[in-house]
Amino acid sequence: MTSQKNFLVEEQQAGRRLDQALAELEASLSRSRLKQLIEQQHVQVNGEHVDQPKRKVALGDTISLTIPPPDEALHLLPEAIALDILYEDADLLVVNKPAGMVVHPAVGNPSGTLVNALLHHCGDSLTGIGGVVRPGIVHRLDKDTSGLMVVAKTETALTHLQAQFAARSIERAYDAFVWGDPGAHGQIDANIGRSRTHRQKMAVLEEHQGKPALTRFGRLALFGLSATWIECRLATGRTHQIRVHMAHLGHSLIGDPLYGKATPARRRTFDEVQNAVIANFARQALHARILGFEHPTSGDWLRFEQPCPEDMQALASALSQTPWQEVAQVAANNQAKLEQRREDARLRNQDLDFEYDEDDDWDWQGET
Repeated sequence: MTSQKNFLVEEQQAGRRLDQALAELEASLSRSRLKQLIEQQHVQVNGEHVDQPKRKVALGDTISLTIPPPDEALHLLPEAIALDILYEDADLLVVNKPAGMVVHPAVGNPSGTLVNALLHHCGDSLTGIGGVVRPGIVHRLDKDTSGLMVVAKTETALTHLQAQFAARSIERAYDAFVWGDPGAHGQIDANIGRSRTHRQKMAVLEEHQGKPALTRFGRLALFGLSATWIECRLATGRTHQIRVHMAHLGHSLIGDPLYGKATPARRRTFDEVQNAVIANFARQALHARILGFEHPTSGDWLRFEQPCPEDMQALASALSQTPWQEVAQVAANNQAKLEQRREDARLRNQDLDFEYDEDDDWDWQGET
């Protein structure tokens, strides 16, 4: 259904670009969507159609905004694919993405994606984002990374959640099983950009190249002498950030087909059965376990936690030669210590901040 809204330019909008003024007056739409509507002549100023987003508005101008009904998403077909949904309301949903599922259709993956599944699941509850009936993908995970994602169902929710990413206020924590022992805790502060020698890979670059990237990690459990379960928290969101940083440190993720590498010495510390389990683990051992954010409508803080999936549980049990429940309890105890350490650092006002690049977020093949 087409809707129309009328606004009066007040002192705080006077002299600003039309798209900037509208972004203040109509918070339910993103500035990029408003710019699109202006260019499509869905906006009038003082009764005259305009198509220039950079046009300046004056005090007392009247702006009429016509919002057409959303179009159907071209080439995106709903598919009845089962989803593990932890939370859903009219604004958003939180889904536990399995390893092996691509987030968005692309060349080589035209169907069977999370977006196809969401189009079927959400149906008419999607109100349109960017003028198209589609779910709002706020952030992404690699195909073979499992774990929690928040998806917007409205443009208002998408804009609000993107702003939280920009402000670095969303809580995200990842479980990773890595080769060797990187230590009890630490951080990797190293720029990331496209590899010059392998265009499918990202790489750590010199300080003046790439984009700033900061990963903090802490040990949750040791798997013998040659592997460790760590928790990673991101201060930035770069493509393959955890995978690239840990490989750069010399502790690549177990099973990582792109960045992983186990030295013969590390493999020899495990017996034949353990090495067989490692060889059969066909993805990077990485899981998005914690996701916390402010609800875009209620303002309530929502926090979700999803334990490692069964394949990572089996890997942990094999490497530690200990039942999963016991390994998980050790990890939980160490996680509590890490939480206390972070709280102590926060109280000492020692947290480091890095700028978040919204464009980089949308370029993610995955953030991890």
